[in-house]
Amino acid sequence: MKARSAKTPRPKPAAHPGLPARRRACELVEAVMVRRRPLDEALEEASALDPADRALARKIAATTLRRLGTLEAVLATRLAKGLPDGLPRLNTVLLTGACQILFLDVPDYAAVDSAVRMVEADRKAKGFAGLTNAVLRGIARDREVILAGLDPLDDLAPWLRERWTARYGTQTAADIAAVIAIEPPLDLTIGEDPPGWAARLGGVVTPTGSVRLLPSGPIPDLPGFADGAWWVQDAAAALPARLLGDLKGLSVADLCAAPGGKTAQLSRAGARVTAVDRSARRLERLSENMTRLGLTVEIVAAEAETVEGPFDAVLLDAPCTATGTLRGHPDVARLKSTADVTGLARLQARLLDRLAHLLVPGGRAVYCTCSLEPEEGEDQIAALLARDSRLALDPIRPDEWPGIAPFVTPEGFLRTLPSHWPASDWPGAEPRLAGLDGFFAARLRRL
Repeated sequence: MKARSAKTPRPKPAAHPGLPARRRACELVEAVMVRRRPLDEALEEASALDPADRALARKIAATTLRRLGTLEAVLATRLAKGLPDGLPRLNTVLLTGACQILFLDVPDYAAVDSAVRMVEADRKAKGFAGLTNAVLRGIARDREVILAGLDPLDDLAPWLRERWTARYGTQTAADIAAVIAIEPPLDLTIGEDPPGWAARLGGVVTPTGSVRLLPSGPIPDLPGFADGAWWVQDAAAALPARLLGDLKGLSVADLCAAPGGKTAQLSRAGARVTAVDRSARRLERLSENMTRLGLTVEIVAAEAETVEGPFDAVLLDAPCTATGTLRGHPDVARLKSTADVTGLARLQARLLDRLAHLLVPGGRAVYCTCSLEPEEGEDQIAALLARDSRLALDPIRPDEWPGIAPFVTPEGFLRTLPSHWPASDWPGAEPRLAGLDGFFAARLRRL
């Protein structure tokens, strides 16, 4: 038998800067789009990337998901025959590549070259490397024309576009879409001296008293984090706990409490807080947060429906579709649907039916959701008051907390929209400082 001649090993190609981050971005998008996993869950997986590459991967993936509708439309105009089934990596390479070219401050050649390398490395997709190169170079060439013709509503998942235009009107829906297409700012709830901390952190104080800054580097590295001077909490999420009023010495149940931003507010206000959540893992994070902040609360791992009272006050931040948080959690639009609105509305109704049992006579409760869907907000309260005569609406007043007047509805509810606080309200008309999460809150009193 003739001996095989030894193969001369080919030298390995030099490491391509940015390729590992872009590959990880594709994995994150596929985790959401293919495996139906929340983006935050996928981000928690161990990674060998250095901090800079992890940040780049997250930025590419999150921006791709925020602008997914537009990216799909742009690619559709350049792929007359579409893409073959069974090639998820080819699809995500094109989406993330187009995202970088259109919406991120990265060199076009880096986005294109990395995309081609990733397709060439995929056994099933490598025959499409030339197509990938041509499509992305064409997008780079036509970028200004593409950007000039964008419709913000195209970014919305079809089910949300239909619902929001019907509920809020086309213009407001477009305004919401335009805001959630931009990376969110970082909002902090400050224990003491918001103006002082705003100056120290290079941020600004919002009309409702939070401190807002543009994200830059790891949050734990910011001054005041280790000392428990503040905690991360969207400005809208910081409002419901304040609606309970003076809590000094009162017993308060915080239902569905993790990760604990509202729990911290209640404890700082002088309440004796019982923080309840069904997830032991999420309660571990709540406990860590309370330790960092120097707060003592009772922590209970249980279903909210099983909690026994009575309490002087209850804060119910109910599980919901979270459609008001798409700016920070863009995967929600693709992981949820109208069916989830219906299913979660049933759960919310069951939790609301527990309020009268949990409250002392004269006690008050705040129900809130980070959803823009009326079935999870206004409709829930109307139905509750119709079926439980022990509860009455305690209307929220526009003057009871600084800055909330634009959010208070004629019925006395609180309803924030992502399009509130437009860029024109901020220093330099900075669009990255604009907006806040979409929230609904209603205050109730036990008769």
